[in-house]
Amino acid sequence: MQFSRLIKMALQSVWSNKVRSFLTMLGIIIGIASVIVLVGMGEGTTQSVSQQIESLGTNLITVSITGNRNKSFSTNDLNEIQKKPGIKSIAPELSSTANVKAGDNTASTSMEASTPSYAEIRSLSVSSGRFINQRDVDNRYKVAVVGIDVANELYSSTDVVGQTINVNGVDFQIVGVLAAQGSSAAGSGDDRIIVPLSTAERLTKTTSVRTFYVEAKSKDTVDEAMGYLQLFLNTKFGSTQSGSSNNSNYRIFDQSSILDTATKTTSSLTAMLSGTAAISLLVGGIGIMNIMLVSVIERTKEIGIRKAIGAKRRTILCQFLLEAAGISAAGGILGVLLGYGSAYIVQKILKMNIVISSNVVLAAVGFSILVGVVFGMYPANKASKLSPMEALRFE
Repeated sequence: MQFSRLIKMALQSVWSNKVRSFLTMLGIIIGIASVIVLVGMGEGTTQSVSQQIESLGTNLITVSITGNRNKSFSTNDLNEIQKKPGIKSIAPELSSTANVKAGDNTASTSMEASTPSYAEIRSLSVSSGRFINQRDVDNRYKVAVVGIDVANELYSSTDVVGQTINVNGVDFQIVGVLAAQGSSAAGSGDDRIIVPLSTAERLTKTTSVRTFYVEAKSKDTVDEAMGYLQLFLNTKFGSTQSGSSNNSNYRIFDQSSILDTATKTTSSLTAMLSGTAAISLLVGGIGIMNIMLVSVIERTKEIGIRKAIGAKRRTILCQFLLEAAGISAAGGILGVLLGYGSAYIVQKILKMNIVISSNVVLAAVGFSILVGVVFGMYPANKASKLSPMEALRFE
């Protein structure tokens, strides 16, 4: 009964100064909303990056030469790697920038050259037409598969199968249009063209393949495949770090390592954003302490009268702590509502994924109440220690 009366008195005190109480809550409201939005942006980015990486396949392995520019992979090397245990298929890649033209429209885009297995390994599909096939590679046919951005920029349409596109001064026939890929941290998956490897070798006057992709037979054979790849590469290029999958001559990594790196990076970003937002909560806590100190001074006589008629020190202490906690709790609830509303608006405007976790919301509200209690402790303690005689004489 005593505690319920204290709660009622605390609420009455807060309500009697509505404007001041709201302004005091403002720091907490902004802090909570900031935490929810910024952490949601961090979590959304993490989720999006993870989905993009996982969409490429959990059994994808990438190998790149990083050392001497004269070193590369030959067709025989790739055929030999294909026979290693745990490996299902392999696709080399030559990449460069290409100037493309159709009529009076020109553009600069990414050109990738590979073999038919490239589509399966890189999880590519066409929305119309077909992908490059083995006949294209064997006969060095001048055919190309284009991304939808390239098609729209050159033809203002994606219905371009059979049309001619000029690539670095050479005419190619469009045989397919890639399905929409969207954008990622690596760039747009729709702003590119793909041509047969043999054709690109003649066009760029190079047979130096320095990157290739390997598809393991399953997720469980990735480690086995990487082990055999490492042995092969160490034999071909020489090992500088025994037992290491990376040395000065090459780099080899699978999707799990990329995912781990991306997750660590985005987690660090989320932690930084959370820390920045938490500063707003601390500022709000200081505001609560300031207002509660003012309240103690304003209500000195009230405190003196209550103590004179028998109110105990802990009763006064609890009342002021409840007022501080009530202000911060109300600010936390309003902050949650503002956070959800802001997240919705940001998501619509910036077209980005924002993931709001219920655990983050509960933690933010709990932290706001804790801030109110901690910063309200000093004013409450000061009020409880007032001498009844001095308080009654206060003017």
